[in-house]
Amino acid sequence: MTSGPALALALADESDLPALTALYDGAARWMRERGIDQWQPGGKDAAHFRLRMREGEVWLARAGSAVVGACELWWRDEPAWGEQPPVAGYVHRLMVDRATAPRGTGRALLAHAERRVAEAGRALCRLDCRSDNAALVRYYEGAGYVVVGEQGSKTDGGGSPYAVTLMEKPLPAP
Repeated sequence: MTSGPALALALADESDLPALTALYDGAARWMRERGIDQWQPGGKDAAHFRLRMREGEVWLARAGSAVVGACELWWRDEPAWGEQPPVAGYVHRLMVDRATAPRGTGRALLAHAERRVAEAGRALCRLDCRSDNAALVRYYEGAGYVVVGEQGSKTDGGGSPYAVTLMEKPLPAP
């Protein structure tokens, strides 16, 4: 990561689909190169991000004109959390371009999602990550999230089930 221009955060739209898929693929390759079996290049296409824009929010971080990060914000997440009352927002696919993103891009996206959840009147921001990715669990703990459970058999629509660690962060009222 580099330091550079300030981040601008904005909702993604149809024109951002190529940048989102490229960002996902780049993050997946970075993980694979480090032995992290989590995302696969080609695992999320334009249809995936289009659906996430329709059913929730997809946020982009730009430094200048370059897309350097993104995340999805969902308003429900039955695959990981089961049926829940509407008390939380759910962060998914927090991703940064490791070569171009200014330091702190991931945390800035996470903080933005937390503000959006609080503005929606929800008291918790939740996320899940693969239970076998201890570094990622530590990253989220460093951002104030606490482990509240584990779901042993989540699937992402393809492949075998895997265990995820469930984490949440209480949010201050807006």
